[in-house]
Amino acid sequence: MNDTIPKELFSFFKKLEKNNNRDWFNENKPEFKAIETKVKAAYNHLGALMETHDQIEKIKIFRIYRDVRFSKNKLPYKTHFGGSFARRKPELRGGYYLHIQPNDESFIATGFWDPNKEDLLRIRKEFEMDDSEIRDILNDKTFSSTWGGFTGDELKTSPKGFDKTHPAIDLIKRKQFIFVKKYTDKEVLADDFLNDVNISFKNVRPFFNYMSDVLTTNLNGESLI
Repeated sequence: MNDTIPKELFSFFKKLEKNNNRDWFNENKPEFKAIETKVKAAYNHLGALMETHDQIEKIKIFRIYRDVRFSKNKLPYKTHFGGSFARRKPELRGGYYLHIQPNDESFIATGFWDPNKEDLLRIRKEFEMDDSEIRDILNDKTFSSTWGGFTGDELKTSPKGFDKTHPAIDLIKRKQFIFVKKYTDKEVLADDFLNDVNISFKNVRPFFNYMSDVLTTNLNGESLI
């Protein structure tokens, strides 16, 4: 089986965008299931590539059915594929995400989407104590050319207990630590797409190594696991 993203995926989703209802989807479900099989193979192939430089505990490909219970958008189906790659816990922190969507809306993301209260405080305390290592990672040429800088939510001011004039306040006030790389439809359908994604994910490892070390130790560097 060819482990690339099938080109018919984009044409199917474009049709689904115009016919996002159960009758149309059920009528065209065989086409979707055939595409889904190829997409799952591509995600699993990417997972195998990632295993050469990381330890992936679980690959999860999200279902096409939308949860409309608490959403103003009542359309029943997503018009994209999304899948996550979880690292082995508890010693390896962080995760990866691959999003495939037509009209040049595809992207990969990595980092920390929703750190719990304890982890967030530990990260902020580390930045408060010494921000040199994280800045060296973010400013590294290979890293920055692949991922740019942090995206995600941040506070408008300093968090409680932190000095708003601290030199690392730009890092301390962050609530999420996410990196995003976007792709065009043409790039997604290229033969080397999954290899490019794999290399991009590999390039985030210095950040993950640092954050895993921070989140598995206390401020004295003593192991918590």
